[in-house]
Amino acid sequence: MNFRPKSKDEPEINLIPFIDILLVILIFLMLSTTYSKFTEMQLKLPIADTDAQRDYPKEVLVSISSEGAYSVNRVQVTGRSLDSLANALQENAKAGKDSVVIISADANAKHQAVITVMEAARRTGLSQITFATQSSAASGGQ
Repeated sequence: MNFRPKSKDEPEINLIPFIDILLVILIFLMLSTTYSKFTEMQLKLPIADTDAQRDYPKEVLVSISSEGAYSVNRVQVTGRSLDSLANALQENAKAGKDSVVIISADANAKHQAVITVMEAARRTGLSQITFATQSSAASGGQ
């Protein structure tokens, strides 16, 4: 006679097929979901109504022509180097470090010319920089 109790084998739950099914469902949901595409940015540049030309001692007006020539406070800067522009900014900054640099660049001026003005202003310690805009009357309502 065998008086030993029979050992009961507990059923083993195999999770691998369950995980496989969940991964297939996840992949299906990822592929069937549509996402909004933002591939292009539609930009309209701002047009501001400006007052008549002012002459304040805190302002340093820097103009950039389409050829890349600079003028500071309506005086042509000789040379196009960063050092000559920085010297002209230093001479025309009557309020010192509180002066505001207003960059007025031609629409066809190179981006590098504007960056050169910003770098020259940084070298002379002028941290307040703004850009001139075209008035809405002069633009013809575009």
